Amino acid sequence: MSEAVVIIGAGQAGAQLALSLRQGGHTGAIRLVCDETHLPYQRPPLSKTFLAEYREPSVLHLRPESFWREKEVALDLGTTVGAVDARARRVALVEGREIAYGTLVFATGTSARTLPVPGVGLPGVYSLRRIDDVVQLRPALNEAGKVVIVGGGYIGLEVASVLAKEGRNVTVLEAEDRVLKRVTGKDTSGFYDRFHRGRGVDIRLGARLVAIEGETRATGTRLATAEVVAADLVLVATGSRANDTLAAEAGLACQDGIMVDEFARTAAPEVYAIGDCTRFPSRRYGRHLRLESVQNAIDQAKAAAAAILGNPLAYDPVPWFWSDQYELKLQIAGIADGHDSAEVVGDPASARFSVEYRQAGRLIAVDAVNDARAHMMSRKRIAAETDSVATLQA
Repeated sequence: MSEAVVIIGAGQAGAQLALSLRQGGHTGAIRLVCDETHLPYQRPPLSKTFLAEYREPSVLHLRPESFWREKEVALDLGTTVGAVDARARRVALVEGREIAYGTLVFATGTSARTLPVPGVGLPGVYSLRRIDDVVQLRPALNEAGKVVIVGGGYIGLEVASVLAKEGRNVTVLEAEDRVLKRVTGKDTSGFYDRFHRGRGVDIRLGARLVAIEGETRATGTRLATAEVVAADLVLVATGSRANDTLAAEAGLACQDGIMVDEFARTAAPEVYAIGDCTRFPSRRYGRHLRLESVQNAIDQAKAAAAAILGNPLAYDPVPWFWSDQYELKLQIAGIADGHDSAEVVGDPASARFSVEYRQAGRLIAVDAVNDARAHMMSRKRIAAETDSVATLQA
């Protein structure tokens, strides 16, 4: 295959696709177009070790610049795509240039979800999705005594653990009735809630934010109860949204993610989408999924590369995720949504246990805390017990 492949987005998915295409024998041009100025890099450490260790951004690079040069992968960094013409097979850049393609791949990832509340645009309010976010956030954290984190999901709790270890005053505001509610069950949520409180983090559940206070910069957060929680800095960590606007404007079907089939193909000829920005069919779980994980970015990119190269292989993974907080490693296999039973294996008091989730007797997900063996075994067990599911809901 020698036609040019243009990839919009140079994150883990886009980088893996370029690599897999070259490994698979693609001899044509490959171009990564990205609005960030950094080489393709790892994102998970942003809220963990990278935030804590004050290191140079280059430590996150997936490969050095020389690697991409040797593989003849062109990098258009700091470049924003303004429009896609799927009929003419052209990409228009904001700067005015146009790029023709034989195959186009959206690997546009996600953006931080913004809060529709007064004061969210004040200086002193931050989000965390990119290297540049951390570059701005870290010096501000060094000067902050009181930090309020809005959101008790992965990023919010990971940042809370970093700051608690630094001895900072941290408050987490979670609108739901428990932390990590979107990603795990009650037993794991309760364990992490207790652990954070034991390290001095003030967790407020059912805390609905109505405004960020301050005139020239953020000074606190006002809740629906009228209580104001003072803050020197506010981090908004309320989840993400798929970057699918460009695809939607090009006429592609999108539902909080670009709709693709099991081979990462969109409905447009020779247009694919991969990674966090996609929603793909999972017969294993009987519905379409949008996943934000390194596993999904890498494996779906490999599936797309195989399809582009003419060797399609259906993508229907057992997803897995992880989160590092304090000395705890949470590893999740599968999707627990829809489970009808949950069983704790081991003793949470020992900080080494797992929780198994079942639906109609089938194992569909497992949370493992500080238990790598349980995690690895669960991925095999879930694969075996969900492989026979054949129906797919709309």
